[in-house]
Amino acid sequence: MVSFGGWEMPVQYSGIRVEHQAVREQAGLFDISHMGEIVLEGSGARQAIQHLTCNDLEKLPAARCQYTGLLTPEGTFVDDIIVYPLTAERILLCVNASNTNKDFEWIRDHIPDTVTVRDESSRWCQLALQGPKALSVLQSTTACDLSSLPRFGFTETEIGDIHVLLSRTGYTGEDGFELYAAAPQAAALWTTLMESGSEEGLLPCGLGARDTLRLESCYPLYGHEIGDTTNPYEAGLGWIVKLDQDDFIGKAVLQQIKASGPQHKLINFSMEDRGIPRQDYSVFLGEQCIGTVVSGTLSPTLDRGIGRAFVTPAADLSGGKIDIDIRGKKRKATLVPCPFYKGT
Repeated sequence: MVSFGGWEMPVQYSGIRVEHQAVREQAGLFDISHMGEIVLEGSGARQAIQHLTCNDLEKLPAARCQYTGLLTPEGTFVDDIIVYPLTAERILLCVNASNTNKDFEWIRDHIPDTVTVRDESSRWCQLALQGPKALSVLQSTTACDLSSLPRFGFTETEIGDIHVLLSRTGYTGEDGFELYAAAPQAAALWTTLMESGSEEGLLPCGLGARDTLRLESCYPLYGHEIGDTTNPYEAGLGWIVKLDQDDFIGKAVLQQIKASGPQHKLINFSMEDRGIPRQDYSVFLGEQCIGTVVSGTLSPTLDRGIGRAFVTPAADLSGGKIDIDIRGKKRKATLVPCPFYKGT
């Protein structure tokens, strides 16, 4: 157990490698109740989100949630969030645990008087069921036809006698579902899912496997690939920036960045030499330091070190080889495409 975002969180239950493999091959259950839930309500709530975020809700089909960025006027990240338009005047935001208070204050200071905002994090629990067998594990607990729920679709249903908001998103690269329910129902919901998955190889999973899974799938993590000094184009998230929508916070700066190019380039690499890359390790091209590792780990699936780094765009990477300074020794690495591993 470790302290994380103001919570006591499990790093592992049976072991990071075992839990990681369970998600890749069967299913894993994560308690992610540390994530924040912020609700906007009132006339103009949808328009407020349009102004606060860089993606475009107007292009979103009904009953779909959206990954987007809550941005500063400089075009950098306040946070990366998922938006759930529950109704035209009620919108749920799923935000990062460590940013919940900051996000709430930022939103409160940038919305019109017709919209109210509430931090409801203490009222919600959230579980994530991930893996190739997640569908079969969950389907046995609900009358809802889960096979018809699209990627980033959401619905309200019952799991046993527990009312849940159910979405089909994920942070592992595998098929999976997020279940939001009233906080007092957390233990009962967890028990129901674990019992349903007992014959499917379902394992409880902690923060360790969550990080190795997300990195293999090239999903960003706040404080690593993204942060208040990073813009979406630098983080490889230009696809969430919709410059053709109405004005949003940071739009003018992002227009300039898109035209001139970002100041940092995000690369992905796999270690050829032995060694595990970690955040803040230096990246070299020959004798020249060209950047810094932002995420690194030992990939349980590939059984080698993998990482992501920000480097200067001027660096000539045509040779496909770099060195990572691991504890004072340069270790060889090869540039690879994203993701490192593609799930089922």
